[in-house]
Amino acid sequence: MRYKPGKHRLPPFNGFGIMLVDKPILWTSFDVVNFVRNRFNIPKVGHCGTLDPAATGLLVLVLGKFTSHSERLAGEDKCYEADMLLGVETDSGDIDGEVISRTDASHITEEQLRRTLAGFIGEQMQTPPMVSAVKVDGKKLYELARKGQEVERQAKPIIIHQLDITACDLPRCAFTLTCSKGTYVRTLCSDAGKKLGTGAMLTALRRIRSGKFDIKDAITIDRIKEFTQDDLAQYLAEGLAKLAKG
Repeated sequence: MRYKPGKHRLPPFNGFGIMLVDKPILWTSFDVVNFVRNRFNIPKVGHCGTLDPAATGLLVLVLGKFTSHSERLAGEDKCYEADMLLGVETDSGDIDGEVISRTDASHITEEQLRRTLAGFIGEQMQTPPMVSAVKVDGKKLYELARKGQEVERQAKPIIIHQLDITACDLPRCAFTLTCSKGTYVRTLCSDAGKKLGTGAMLTALRRIRSGKFDIKDAITIDRIKEFTQDDLAQYLAEGLAKLAKG
């Protein structure tokens, strides 16, 4: 829905601050931004780190004059919960893509998997997937991918600070990781699958932390639907008070 402030039933909302949203599956990050902007007639709303439509979890929104903080907040480390499936590769690296290969992964042991994933901890170069918002010559990669085009991508430095397997029922595996800005977890899964010789894809992803912000403090879209502008103003004021306390 296009934002039309002059035709909105509510007056412009001039408050500012940070809103922590638990993004639902199938919503894009822009869907959430657009929803909040249109619902409350807020001239400026931004987010601090894109989540794919298939991913859920913490999306940090900045409202009003706090949009000036978006780049700084987006640059902070992120923490995710992820599920991976061995033996299947897709062109996007996750369940949204087309399957391009299937390989028997029954010979892979938990020890092999743990050793392989542990090898990704630390500083490294990672090539972004074609289905991503990274721009090449002014065009987003996913736009080129939709046209069937594949272009050379420049690898970028990332850091994986911590990676812990939380459940292992091969060929499926669940893990948590803390990483730097710009890390693609589906690329990590794909790269791990290549090292194991079986291929792999990301089947679920949930962001649980972004910088100092935690998913436990996020609110759902359904709760936001119940907010009035006054409710939003109170929510933002309480959030700013918490930030001031450190």
